[in-house]
Amino acid sequence: MSSFLADSPLDGYLNSPWLLGPVVFILWVFLFMAVKRYALKWMQRAAERTAWTWDDVLVRSLSGPLLLPILASGLLILERILPLSPEWDRAFDIVMAGAMALALVLFVDLACRGVLDRLSEKHAVLQGARGLVQGMIRGIIIALGILVFLDSIGISITPILASLGIGSLAVALALKDSLANLFAGIQIILDKAIEPGHFIRLEGGIEGTVTRMSWRTTRIQTAGNSTVLVPNSKLTESLITNFNLPEPEVDVRVEVGVHFDSDLERVEQVTLEVAREIQRLHPEAAEGFEPKVRYERFGESSINLVVVNRARNHNGSAGLRHHLIKSLHLRYAREGIIMPFPTRTLDLPPERSESLRERFIAGGDIPTDAGPGESTE
Repeated sequence: MSSFLADSPLDGYLNSPWLLGPVVFILWVFLFMAVKRYALKWMQRAAERTAWTWDDVLVRSLSGPLLLPILASGLLILERILPLSPEWDRAFDIVMAGAMALALVLFVDLACRGVLDRLSEKHAVLQGARGLVQGMIRGIIIALGILVFLDSIGISITPILASLGIGSLAVALALKDSLANLFAGIQIILDKAIEPGHFIRLEGGIEGTVTRMSWRTTRIQTAGNSTVLVPNSKLTESLITNFNLPEPEVDVRVEVGVHFDSDLERVEQVTLEVAREIQRLHPEAAEGFEPKVRYERFGESSINLVVVNRARNHNGSAGLRHHLIKSLHLRYAREGIIMPFPTRTLDLPPERSESLRERFIAGGDIPTDAGPGESTE
């Protein structure tokens, strides 16, 4: 029976490389697909147990690109089994190199896209520039993948690199302003100095709330409900005051002047009572802040002091200041605390002042022969 099988045509078919090659290729692919599936599950569970979140992106990026090296290696083994001409060796080597380069390009592209998705959730400036940034990164990745492929099959890439250098220089010069705004926006993102929702003041006096940050401009909504578009490159060159850093709470300062004859201890006590009440009851006031009253200087007509409260943010400071001024004015009037107007005292010789008094009482005119430094009005 065994001799019959050995001499039969079936034994020739079983030992034929044209049958053995496809069988080995199929077994190779199925085996490594199973290994890939098990390895990715194990890596996914390991990534979920770590505190580092970026490993999840890397694991998800590996799933698709790993299929290409498995298929390419299977084809390479198939080529080694089949009795093909030497020209096929070179062709399969090129296919293997192309598959590896394509797998690398896909992996890096998927990883970068996952990173951009994560960053876009945290930084609003990337939401508007996501398409542009992803397109630029993808172009760079594809270009590098082509260079790796060409180098792996023995084609010199030195002339190509030289051409790319000249072309990149021309593109950079043509897109100088756009690239300046783009990299300035990236710098702002990394520095985290400005984010949407922050209230800022620029060097030129423009102030408002940052509403949107794109790859080219930053939008600021002013108190007058107008929108100012500031190029990112100009923004990085300007001196900026950010009222939300290091925290959104801001001081609200109100300057007051009281009469020189005022009881300063009583004025301080009354002012603190009003400030504490406003700090406790006003909805825009920061919790837990103790108001301050400080005398600053002797003015020309009053003793000047400053009252310091604190608002939750800059947008609420105007309302807090409004109610503080009204409450201080009402309480000062009730307590008899005088906030004097600017006054001037005119000193005249006794004979001149007596003459003026008599003429005013008599209803006469003021003499026009007033001496130097004396007013006739």
